[in-house]
Amino acid sequence: MRACGSLELVFGCSRRANTHLARVRAPGLLAAAALVAAHSLVSANVGAAEFIEGTERMKVRAYSPAVITDGGRIVWLAGMGGIAGADGKPITDFAGQTRQAFRNIEATLKKAGGTLADIVTMTVFIRNQADGDEFVKIRAEIFKSGFPASALITAKDFAVPQLLVEIQAIAVIGERN
Repeated sequence: MRACGSLELVFGCSRRANTHLARVRAPGLLAAAALVAAHSLVSANVGAAEFIEGTERMKVRAYSPAVITDGGRIVWLAGMGGIAGADGKPITDFAGQTRQAFRNIEATLKKAGGTLADIVTMTVFIRNQADGDEFVKIRAEIFKSGFPASALITAKDFAVPQLLVEIQAIAVIGERN
């Protein structure tokens, strides 16, 4: 197989595990279609997400240690910030940018047919480590239960200098078990 221009996907396990094997080879532009087709061979169940309940500390900080998905539509969201409100005015404080970032994510998910409750994991980048507890407080206001898995990372710089927080997320839209 060439290193560029083709994709080979192999799924499966041993015969004892009674699993299926799917081998897909796809050149060039067919790679993405092959990925979708192969995925459908190994995930036929319907359902969206099961949030694993964490410790009391995890509940207070509004995140789950793991989320299991089964079926549903997966939406990968780009990192989003909130440096301007709907009126176009700049938002310069951390809490305001965080709330606007969640509004931006919510608007994008709505276009995909989902809501913030469909988020199963998020990676959060903050400029100042001291803002971590403030982020956790705001996340707890938004997610009352069904907390997404999460990582909170302090970043020195962002591509947009005014940005204080950026949230990247993955959502699974569909019926829950």
